[in-house]
Amino acid sequence: MSTDRQAEAATADAEDPAGSQADPDGPETDPADAADPDGAQPADEAGTADTADPGGAQPEAHAADADGPDGAQPEGGAGTADAAGPDGAQPEADAADADGLGGGQPADEAGTADADGLGGGPGAEPPVSGRGGVGESPAGPTPEADAADAGDSAGAQDGPEADPATGEDTAGAEPGPGGGLSEAQAELAAQKIERERIARRKAEREGPVEAGAKLSGKAADLLAAVRAVESGAKPSAAYFDDAPAAPRKAAPAPPAPRPAAPAPAAAPAAPSADAVDGVRAVLALGGAPESLAGPVAAALGDGAAQELSENPWRLLAVPAVRPTQADGFARALLGAGAGPGDERRTAVLVGWLLAQAGLKGHTALEAPVLEKALAQYGVPDPAEALEQSIAEASVLVFHEPLGPPVEEGEEQPVRILVGLEGAAMAEESLADGLARLAGTFDGPADWEQAAAAAPDRSSAELIRAVAGHGLVTHTGGEAARAEPLALAAAARELGLRVCVAAHTPGGADSVTVAELLSGQEGPGRDADGQFALDLLVVLDAPQLDVESAAALVEGVADGARLVLSGDPAVLGSAGAGRVFADVLAARTCPQLVSRTPDPGPVGELVSGVGIGELNQVDAPGKEVVIVPVQDAGEAVHRAVQLVAESVPRAFGIPADSVQVITPGHGGSAGTRALNAALKERLNPGPGRFGGFDPGDRVVHVPSPGRALPARVVSADAEGLHLDRAGVRIVVPKDLVESQVRHGWAVTAHQAVGARWPAVVVVLPGDAAQALSRDWVYTAFGRAERHLSVVHGVDQALPRAVAEVLPKPRTTRLTGLLKALAAAGEQPEQ
Repeated sequence: MSTDRQAEAATADAEDPAGSQADPDGPETDPADAADPDGAQPADEAGTADTADPGGAQPEAHAADADGPDGAQPEGGAGTADAAGPDGAQPEADAADADGLGGGQPADEAGTADADGLGGGPGAEPPVSGRGGVGESPAGPTPEADAADAGDSAGAQDGPEADPATGEDTAGAEPGPGGGLSEAQAELAAQKIERERIARRKAEREGPVEAGAKLSGKAADLLAAVRAVESGAKPSAAYFDDAPAAPRKAAPAPPAPRPAAPAPAAAPAAPSADAVDGVRAVLALGGAPESLAGPVAAALGDGAAQELSENPWRLLAVPAVRPTQADGFARALLGAGAGPGDERRTAVLVGWLLAQAGLKGHTALEAPVLEKALAQYGVPDPAEALEQSIAEASVLVFHEPLGPPVEEGEEQPVRILVGLEGAAMAEESLADGLARLAGTFDGPADWEQAAAAAPDRSSAELIRAVAGHGLVTHTGGEAARAEPLALAAAARELGLRVCVAAHTPGGADSVTVAELLSGQEGPGRDADGQFALDLLVVLDAPQLDVESAAALVEGVADGARLVLSGDPAVLGSAGAGRVFADVLAARTCPQLVSRTPDPGPVGELVSGVGIGELNQVDAPGKEVVIVPVQDAGEAVHRAVQLVAESVPRAFGIPADSVQVITPGHGGSAGTRALNAALKERLNPGPGRFGGFDPGDRVVHVPSPGRALPARVVSADAEGLHLDRAGVRIVVPKDLVESQVRHGWAVTAHQAVGARWPAVVVVLPGDAAQALSRDWVYTAFGRAERHLSVVHGVDQALPRAVAEVLPKPRTTRLTGLLKALAAAGEQPEQ
């Protein structure tokens, strides 16, 4: 969002981490809807590969599809031809202009007037809607799980995927050929090193950890002894609707520490053959599929067989398994002794439910919410089960103050939060790191000359703010990205060491956050393991999850400057946390709001969506048009026609520069169906390289939350050869199915951070429930020159824009930042 009022609205929305956006009944969804893995999922919360569709049939699975936030699109439900604009008026169809672009093309075989709806004009603006936040974010599997399963960055879960009982499409990525590390493994290994460094620094501190207030009682005593019991588990993608609103990519497994020179650490050793055979024997006794033997052994280690025999519910360590399936396995092994109140069962369930919450973006859950979810799984005394987990140090508990401080002698109202150590420690470390950068700033620099030479007022204000502060936030739309880039250029002119990091590859002067953390690109590190730079500018800051943000901030040295820049209205991060929104809500550092509006009819339309208004805009050059359709089949036909014929003819934009965006992977007009139709039209072939042919447009998902566009070059025994922005990469054969998918059509989460000259957004009737304001804002905002909307959702668009806000996430970062800021303001005694 680019205008002042949009930025103010976005900041206001970030004020309450739990949610000004929360449902009236509370911060979480109705406990009655809490995770029943076997139940039907709401269409707007389509899940990862573990989710069964409402009818019980398992749709086709594709590991690279588990974006999460974009949710699977429900099957069926024909759309309506009413492409009503914000005022309900349907644009008139011109039978003589089949594509609406004035090319004089006759109506096509579908016989629909104004076939492509590209008639332009004020009445041709499509209503917008979107959904996102936790529910939409591409919450893929854990970092150890198939990297591609979180393809949407960002990724909320896309549609129902493979049956969890099979264990397919959930195992972690195998090491590359010859024992080498894949790009994803190298990145995860580097993050693991950094996480250990963070943990060591925390362990050196004395006294209880604060969560807006000091821990008390048993929680404080237990904290020092807590082990990350669940940190190695791979959570299932089944929905936990009571806490999270929608599935999301699991927060990266505790990122591993990084040495001073970030050399990739050795990949986790594969389980031994004996360990796998032992697990296979135990699985056979319980009637579980043998295909789970490898994943179970990898998750539980060499003692997996004995551990599984003693506690059959540890089968939930495998992402594909659900509690009902683990219960059946336990009954087969233990007989009548496997009751719902078994302490072994309740202990595992607590960790599993918290892991599910992490998939939806939460870093912690309120204790009552967690107890309600346990009750729904038949736990007879949920409160006692939770207390037992806390006593055994399996989880952490935090007391977060509610409201302003009370007078001495009065009791401060608090909310009790429960979380796993990985996310909790990352959030603590991130808060400390941000406070450190704000507090260790050496003083203002003489940048006035650079500010005076800035190209515009907003850039000048940003330069002045960074000159005098160590931590600064910057908000704005796509056009406002030029301002932090102007800041970086000014800093380089002053001789400072500068790095610009973005969510996706963005040019010669920037690197991606993932590459920076892994050490593949960007500045080197000094002897202390910190980045050799004076200014780090992070673009696309809303895509930072708490784990990667903590590792990033830990790498910035004392006295250096950090700028977090992004558009608060786009879809949120794939992993746990809402880092950018929490920092904005805390108001503990300067916040610069861009005054640079996004230009043209597309910018005007998107800006209105950002504040909940679906406005008609004047598009004399047919910059924005709608294409009314009656069903999903027609939607696919019109999308192909737009990409292959209409847009190239009317605007001179080649088909390769037109991107199709749709709410989910499944359904009759999801990415799979659209990509199949687009490949048949644009690059037909037998798919001789595992379903791909040379010239195919693809999306490469090297790690959860990253979706990088590429083109297929060739294939050989080594793997599939891709060209990614001029860089040749090879995806090993065994990883192609999980990391590569066709890319003519993507979900909004896969498109975050990128833009194309022309975008075709496909909204078939069965996608209505998947829409929300931030989804539509993100999808529409990917277009630079032209936006076509294939519209079959009737009034669901304006309704979603006005009413469907991002699902809230339960986090602690805002409270931690405020507490640290307040402590810093108190005079020393």
